[in-house]
Amino acid sequence: MPASLPYLDPSLAVAERVADLLARMTLPEKVGQMLQLNARDGVRHLVEDMHAGSILHASPERVLEATALVERTRLRIPLLVAEDCIHGHSFWSGATIFPTQLGMAASWDPDLVEKVARVTAVEVAATGIHWTFSPVLCIARDLRWGRVSETFGEDPFLIGELASAMVRGYQGDGLADPTAILATAKHFAGYSETQGGRDASEADISRRKLRAWFLPPFERVAREGCRTFMLGYQSMDGVPITVNSWLLDEVLRGEWGYTGTLVTDWDNVGRMVWEQRVHVDYASASAAAVKAGNDMVMTTPGFFEGAQDAVAKGMLDEADIDQAVRRVLTLKFELGLFEQPRHPDPDRQAAVIGSGPHAAVNLEIARRSLVLLRNDGTLPMSGAAKTVAVVGPNADDQHAQLGDWAGASGQTEWLPDGHPRELTETVLDGLRLVAPEGWTVTTARGADILTVGPDPEGEFFPDGQPRPHVVHPSAPDPAMIASAVALAEEADYMVAVVGDHIELVGEGKSTATLELIGGQIALLDALAATGKPLVVVLISSKPLVLPPSALNAAAIIYAANPGMRGGRAIAELLLGVIEPTGRLPISFAQHSGQQPTYYNQVRGQHGSRYADLTQRPTFAFGQGLSYTTVAYDDLHIEQPEVTAADTLRATVTLHNTGTRPALETVQAYVSDTVTSATWADKELKAYTQVFLSPGERRSVAIEVPVAECTFVNAAGVRVVEPGAFELLVGSSSRDEDLLRADFNVSKPVHPTL
Repeated sequence: MPASLPYLDPSLAVAERVADLLARMTLPEKVGQMLQLNARDGVRHLVEDMHAGSILHASPERVLEATALVERTRLRIPLLVAEDCIHGHSFWSGATIFPTQLGMAASWDPDLVEKVARVTAVEVAATGIHWTFSPVLCIARDLRWGRVSETFGEDPFLIGELASAMVRGYQGDGLADPTAILATAKHFAGYSETQGGRDASEADISRRKLRAWFLPPFERVAREGCRTFMLGYQSMDGVPITVNSWLLDEVLRGEWGYTGTLVTDWDNVGRMVWEQRVHVDYASASAAAVKAGNDMVMTTPGFFEGAQDAVAKGMLDEADIDQAVRRVLTLKFELGLFEQPRHPDPDRQAAVIGSGPHAAVNLEIARRSLVLLRNDGTLPMSGAAKTVAVVGPNADDQHAQLGDWAGASGQTEWLPDGHPRELTETVLDGLRLVAPEGWTVTTARGADILTVGPDPEGEFFPDGQPRPHVVHPSAPDPAMIASAVALAEEADYMVAVVGDHIELVGEGKSTATLELIGGQIALLDALAATGKPLVVVLISSKPLVLPPSALNAAAIIYAANPGMRGGRAIAELLLGVIEPTGRLPISFAQHSGQQPTYYNQVRGQHGSRYADLTQRPTFAFGQGLSYTTVAYDDLHIEQPEVTAADTLRATVTLHNTGTRPALETVQAYVSDTVTSATWADKELKAYTQVFLSPGERRSVAIEVPVAECTFVNAAGVRVVEPGAFELLVGSSSRDEDLLRADFNVSKPVHPTL
C-alpha cells in the first residue's frame, strides 16, 4: 500500500485522515468497523470476511493472530482489542487483581482508586489490549442483583468521585500515551434498577428519577472525558436502551454534548429480535440501532448482513453508518494505532505485569477496602503464644477472594483454573504469614456453601451463550462442623470466614435470598455456642443478611472480594498491624424483604417499619469503626445565609479520644427541608479524610458548593430551590451519627436595569 495515502500520513489532522479513509471504504468494510466480535472461536473469519473493527475475549495467542491477519487486509485498519479488565487485567495469568469496585469504594479514596486504574492500564496496554469495559457507574440498591460487586455502591456522589478517578487512571495523559487504555462508563443508564433484583429486566424508572440519581455520575464522567459509554441491556418505558432516542440523542449527545463512542452491551441488537421481540428481523434492528447513535455493536454477528440489508431496502442511509464509523476511526487514529498498533510486548509484560510496585498498590487498596463493623474490644488480637482457629468455606478459597471477572469466574476459556494460586494470599495464608512468632494457626473448613447443576431450561440461551449453572445449597455436615468446633475449643480466638462464592455472582446470577447459604449458619451457631471469642470475616460480593450468631460475634469485618492481597490485609487488621479505615459504600439489610435498601430514601411513606419486621438496615451507608473513637462536636457554619452562587463553608471539631491513630472519613450531607416535589431526606454532598493521632483534637473545614444542593423538580429540571436547608456532618449516614446546622438559600438579587 502506498505510504503516500493521506490517511497514512501522521502529519495530517485526524479529521482529514478519517475523511480520506472513510471515502475509500466499501459498505461491508464500514459495517464491519462497527462490529465488535467475540474471538473465542477464532479470529480469521472475523477479520477476513466480516472486516471486524474490534474483537474481545481474545486469548493472548488470538490477539497476535488477529493483528497479523489485519496486516494482510486491503486497508490494514487496526483492530481495537477490548477486554473486561474490571478490577485488574482479569484474564491474564499473573496480572494484578485488585479488590472489586465495591471493595475499592470502601476506601472512599479517589486518589488511590486512580492509582489502581493506572496500574491496570499499564499492565493491560503491554498485552495488546486498548479498551477496558470499566468503570461501572450503576447504583446498587437491590442487593439481590447479581452485579452489586461491580458497582461503587449506592450513592451517586461517591460513585461520581470514584468513577472519575478510575477514568483518569485508565486514560492517563491522553490517548497518545502508550500506557493509556480507553475507559468505558457503563451501563448507561438505570440498568441496576431492575424488577425483583433480576438482571437485565425492564427498568421501571421515570425520567425524573433518572435525572435525580442515575444520570449524574454519567454526566460527570462524560464532561471529564470518558471516551466510551456502554449501553445497558434493559428496556425502559418499553424501549430498549439501545434505541432509546431520549436518553441517547436528547440527553447524552444533546444536553451533555457528548462526542465519544457508544458501544452496545453483549448482543443488545440481537436481543431486540430474539428476546425482547421489538424488531422482526436483523435489518430492522440494525437500522434502529444505527439511527439511535450506536457506534460499535458488540457480539451481534447478524448486524453485518442486517445493516447492509437495511441500506439496500432503504431503511437506513449509508450516511448514518458513516457517522458511526467516523467515531470509531477517530479513536484508532487518536490512539496512534496506524503508526504504532500497540501489539503485545513480551519484554514490557515481563517488566510490569504483577511487578513489585503494582503488588504494593494492591496491598494498599486491600487494606483500605476492609470495614470493621463490630468490635467488642476483642480486636486487635494480641498476647503471647496464642492459638487462632481459622475456619469457614472462604478461609482458604482464592476464587471467593478474587470475585467475579477474575480467571475462574467463567467468562473465558483460557484460564480454566483461574489465576496462579501462589499469587493470592487467602485469610489462612495471611495469618500464617503475619502471626507473631510462637502463635499457632489451625484450620478446618467447617462447611460447604453450594454445589451446581445444569439449568433445567437447557445448556444454552437462544443466542448460543451458555446458561449459568443452577446453585444448590449444601446441607450442613455434622462431621465438618464438629471438626471446626474441636479446633475452636482449643483456640484463644476463632476467625470464621464466610460469605458467598462466584457461582452466586455476576450477569444472570441474581439471587432470591441474601442469607448465608449451605452449612454456614449452622457452623456459626456451633462456634458461637463454644463461648470463645468469635470474629466473623464476611468475604462476599455484596452485603448479606447475617444470623444472630454473627451479629452477636465479638467482631465483624466486611471484606468485599478483597483481591490477591486481601488475605494478608485481613490478617494485618486482625492483629492490629494496620488500622481499620474502610467505610461502607452500601447498606446491609436485616432481611431480604427490605429490598431495595439504601440510605437516601424519598420522604413520605406510612411509618418506618414493616408490620412484622424492621426497615432499619443492619449497617448503614458510611458506617465503619476504628480501633479508637473519634468524637464530633461544634459544627459551625460561617455564613448561614447564602445564594446558589456561593460556597457553604463550615467547620467541625474532631477529637481522637483513644490510644490508637485513626483515618476518619468526615461525611457531609445536605437536607433540603421543604421541596416543591418529593425528595430524599438527605444526600451526601462532600467528604474529607483526616488523620488523627491518639488524643489529637482538630478543626476540620467542610465546603459544599451551594449549586450542588439541588433537587429535580416535578418538571424534571434540576434546580437549587431557595429556602431552609440543614447541613449534617458526622461519621455515617445514620441520624444518630450526625450533627446538624441550619442554613438558608436566598433568591438571587437582580439589579434594577
